Amino acid sequence: MGGLQEYPTPRNMATLYPNLLLPIAHPSPLPKPPIYQASTMPDHLKLLLTELERFGDTNDHLVQDRQRRMLNITRDTGEFLSVLIRSTRAREILEIGTSNGYSTLWLAEAARVIGGHVTTVEASEFKSELASRNFARSGLSQLITQMQGNASPMLLQTPDDSFDFIFLDAERSEYPALWPDLRRVLRPGRLLVVDNALSHAGEMAPLLDLIQSDPTFTTSLVPVGKGEFLAMRAWS
Repeated sequence: MGGLQEYPTPRNMATLYPNLLLPIAHPSPLPKPPIYQASTMPDHLKLLLTELERFGDTNDHLVQDRQRRMLNITRDTGEFLSVLIRSTRAREILEIGTSNGYSTLWLAEAARVIGGHVTTVEASEFKSELASRNFARSGLSQLITQMQGNASPMLLQTPDDSFDFIFLDAERSEYPALWPDLRRVLRPGRLLVVDNALSHAGEMAPLLDLIQSDPTFTTSLVPVGKGEFLAMRAWS
């Protein structure tokens, strides 16, 4: 008699679907932290975030190729995301658009405090490699599942109601096609946050129209950083 079939979850997706997306190897993980950790950010992480901010600003000023630009969130956006995750105790977090990992580190540091976990997806191999090195330096890599590839196949294979918090900061033209699965994998009562809602309002309009026309979502546009669009899925 065969064994029980393992059901896919955000944390075992890479094992069950090895050909779907390419997981990024990390150094040996540190011991798993307790459920609750001190809320003060470690000094080494503060220094790393400051370094990545400077690198991103300099790089994006000098580089014209969009695929090689970091296009990171602003620091106040990182702080805002951290507060949202901690206050809502969002333990299963999905990020679409890792870049060099700057935003992921804000998410993972908040996850550390509440015993959470971040799954982050990046289409660019170049940026994924940068992020992998930054995660190793951060001391947070044990809280991050990093996947390199297109988000669409991953979302298609993800069970309903898998994530407490979704942060979307990738190719804006692809958002409308992702919306049905984003809607499906977000748990009731939980948040989807989308970056660039003010800085690229025209490009964001198709997705925002879809969300705002859905009666099961409550939305708000927050003027932090480049503009953060919040959408909460109604409780069932």
